[in-house]
Amino acid sequence: MFKRIFLFLITNLAIIIVLSFAIFLVERFFGIDVTGYVWGGYVWLLIFAVIFGFGWAFISLLMSKWMAKRAYSIQLVTLNDYDNLDSKQKVVFDLVRDISERNNIKLPEIWFYASNEANAFATWASKNSSLVAVSSGLLNLMSNDEIEWVVAHEMAHVLNWDMVTMTLLQWVLNTFVIFISRVLAWIVDSYLNKWEESNWYSWAYIWLSMLFELVFWILASLIAMWFSRHREFRADAGSATYVGKKKMIAALESLKKMQSMSSLDNSKLATMKISTKWRGWIMSLFSTHPDLDDRIKALENLSI
Repeated sequence: MFKRIFLFLITNLAIIIVLSFAIFLVERFFGIDVTGYVWGGYVWLLIFAVIFGFGWAFISLLMSKWMAKRAYSIQLVTLNDYDNLDSKQKVVFDLVRDISERNNIKLPEIWFYASNEANAFATWASKNSSLVAVSSGLLNLMSNDEIEWVVAHEMAHVLNWDMVTMTLLQWVLNTFVIFISRVLAWIVDSYLNKWEESNWYSWAYIWLSMLFELVFWILASLIAMWFSRHREFRADAGSATYVGKKKMIAALESLKKMQSMSSLDNSKLATMKISTKWRGWIMSLFSTHPDLDDRIKALENLSI
């Protein structure tokens, strides 16, 4: 956990440094003053917001594989390692290879890592530069049919370009949050400036910017989480074409049973993000994944 937090902080610090340098180059070579403050002009504030919004989203995407490899002690397997894999690992390898060949994409990097968490994830910057990782906990906990569903689901994310579309959405949301929050902070600060002769209101602008960014970030998260839930339905539909609708429904029903036997909300299944317990209507809006019952219903109504 500390390793992941450290990597997160280091990565975001690196992104800030890179984007600050990018803005310096824009100012240096194009002779414009890109500023994060309204009094520099709305156009330049918008350019600042676009650069930071774009950079933060896409640099994070490009670094996603690097982050995943260092956040987990994962082991790459290739075709040369196939004979040494156990039966469940071969299920993962065979299905990833089959789906990639059927869709004419380069075989993703296939990783296994030791963890008691039942977890699987995919990350990529393009279809031909993707990674699929599966934990030992998932292999131990699930049957071959259930493993096939999880793998097909992750491959559907890759084929649907879900991380790229999420990144584009995040870019728009980041730009909106930065721009609108600073404009509103400037409006409030200008009002305070009418009644106060000291310089305290310049600090008010900074604090108000942070406050508005927090508020709009929460609102933007609602949009991002809604889209995330939408793409999970799409991934379910996509994976159903590879492993069959009935097999997927059976796997989700099995997850429901396993979830009901778990006494803790932060159980292994919750870690996998494919099975979540609602904590009320408000918290459900911030969930990245839909409720299992909703996913089962959507599959039952799916025409393939």
